[in-house]
Amino acid sequence: MSVLTPSQTVGPFFALVTSSQSRTTLVADEQAGERILLEGTLLDGDGHAVPDGLLEIWHADANGGYNHPADPCCGQPMAAFTGFGRVHTDRAGAFGFETIKPGSVPDAHGQRQAPHVLVSVFARGLLSRLVTRVYFEDEPTNAQDPILDCVSPERRSTLIAARRSRGHYRIDLALQGPRETVFFDV
Repeated sequence: MSVLTPSQTVGPFFALVTSSQSRTTLVADEQAGERILLEGTLLDGDGHAVPDGLLEIWHADANGGYNHPADPCCGQPMAAFTGFGRVHTDRAGAFGFETIKPGSVPDAHGQRQAPHVLVSVFARGLLSRLVTRVYFEDEPTNAQDPILDCVSPERRSTLIAARRSRGHYRIDLALQGPRETVFFDV
């Protein structure tokens, strides 16, 4: 009879595979749209930085089109824009992406969604990725967004990046605890 070994959590190994695969700049100089810096810190349940996390983002271009052949919206996406980025958090748990502010996209029912960035989080102790969205504090269409409307008002702030200056947004993502970011089932 074999004896089961104790279960183990994943990582921290992301730095081994992501340093050469990081893509923190999603936009070329000639890219149309408002250039932004989206940065923040990945935090654990005690509010401490997670230095070995991996974040991936994907979002629409400034016209609301995804760089994907199945995107039914807006025809062709902007030429040099993939909309995909990946970064390993640094020793202080920090991450950052230079990109463009996305345009509004329709949901499955055709209702317009506020501009947002889709985020996947991988970190030690997680067996599956966590998925969330990042919205922008200065976006007036947040009030009509069908996804934000599903989130309780007291938790919505965990999905809103604060505007620090023109084109500079900041959001901290908390894996657990009193300020835990809202994560969605996928």
